[in-house]
Amino acid sequence: MDRFQEMQIFMAVAEDEGFAAAARRLNISPPSVTRAIAAMEERIGTQLLSRTTRSLHLTEAGQRYLEDCRRILSEIEEAEEAAAGSYSIPCGHLTVTASVLFGELYIAPLLAEYLDQFPSVHVNALLVDRVVSMADEGIDVAIRIGHLLDNNQHAIKVGEVRQVICAAPAYFERYGRPHHPGELSSANIVMSSASHLLSDWQFMNDGHALSFRFDPRLVVSANQAAINVACLGWGITRVLSYQVASQVATGELEVVLQAYEPPALPIQVVYQKSNRVPAKVRTFVDFLTERLRNNVALKPIVKVST
Repeated sequence: MDRFQEMQIFMAVAEDEGFAAAARRLNISPPSVTRAIAAMEERIGTQLLSRTTRSLHLTEAGQRYLEDCRRILSEIEEAEEAAAGSYSIPCGHLTVTASVLFGELYIAPLLAEYLDQFPSVHVNALLVDRVVSMADEGIDVAIRIGHLLDNNQHAIKVGEVRQVICAAPAYFERYGRPHHPGELSSANIVMSSASHLLSDWQFMNDGHALSFRFDPRLVVSANQAAINVACLGWGITRVLSYQVASQVATGELEVVLQAYEPPALPIQVVYQKSNRVPAKVRTFVDFLTERLRNNVALKPIVKVST
């Protein structure tokens, strides 16, 4: 087994946190994985993985080696793609990430259309409600909501979303519409804990931040669950405007307290800075940018005083 294969096995073990999981991912036998890791540690002369009967963790040396493996294998892949012409022809595997609900509503439907246009590309979509490290997890393109902190990334703004307070009209008919955020202290609140943007209810008034502590009667771990409960007329929730665009358009949900909303957040298509951008990344970014910019649900909406 050559060293590049060993590096791939080591990366799989580290990322999947297990020998059996890595074997399934690479479609090889678990003993082959065990032998490869043992051979690496013997050749290098240090322990890369700390093993117990129940867990497996990287040692400090293993963490450094993992970073080097990712860099080396990425450079090899880039060299092979360049030789194969992938910088001029879209081909190969493209890994994309977005938050779960945004990905389900707006990204997944576009992937089929993109793949029909570029049949030599294979897409892996990682839809998770966490900020994924593009470098560490091999992400080619990310769709981010909010402001970026990494200067090593290109970002193209494709829309905006608001943090909105909403409930079903039936709820407001029963309990009345709040006219100030402080009135929410007595409301039936259903809160999503999937994102800090939704669990930390911040408001603005004439440019000044307003902070209130609410005691939600119901906390759920998924955004869609909070939306579903609100649609039933049980309570009020805070969501991102794109998540309920269709329900607001049909009148199933109603937005209130718009005058107290914090500034809208940008939606950005992000990819790593590089001297050469593979054709699969360039074409997907262009495709996604055009489609998302034309989606009315992602356009800023003029707020009204309420």
